[in-house]
Amino acid sequence: MQVPLFPLNTVLFPGGPLPLRIFETRYLDMISRCLKTESAFGVLLIRDGRESGPATTHDVGTLARIVDWYQGSDGLLGITAIGEERFRLLASHRQADGLNIGEIELLPNEPSMPLPDDYREIATILTGVLDDLGRLYESLERRMDDAGWVTSRFVEILPIDLEQKQLCLEQSDPIERLRIVRQVLEAGRR
Repeated sequence: MQVPLFPLNTVLFPGGPLPLRIFETRYLDMISRCLKTESAFGVLLIRDGRESGPATTHDVGTLARIVDWYQGSDGLLGITAIGEERFRLLASHRQADGLNIGEIELLPNEPSMPLPDDYREIATILTGVLDDLGRLYESLERRMDDAGWVTSRFVEILPIDLEQKQLCLEQSDPIERLRIVRQVLEAGRR
């Protein structure tokens, strides 16, 4: 499977929102094609380099599908995409216009797992945080009883290192991610 790639300094999780402001021609063209064909693009965390230039990326990322777009008052295109499936990058090449195209394999979907009772306080905290975040999280279907969904939303919003977020994306065990979230929350209380 081939998809256009968008290397970013962010980690996108399945089910999570991704607001972007698009200004580079290669990405304006990519967004236009994705909108016309209702296709997804791949988001990968930058390992080395910049968003506006050449970059090397991690191999595990998330497909993103555009759900909204607008023209900003500054003339820039704004989009909101939602994370779909995780993937592994097998190979990539750069087109003449600078857009990277990746050959990917989809990773297995994480099975739905009930949130264990001893982690219920994390879901309660998350509910309040998402309510405070406003528009970006308003339209998301909330699944506060699903361990994977709860941990993915928490890792998205926690002020932790991008490499830690990437490790959580690559981790397919929601219970292990819950432990990480709890450790970060407990460290913040100290």
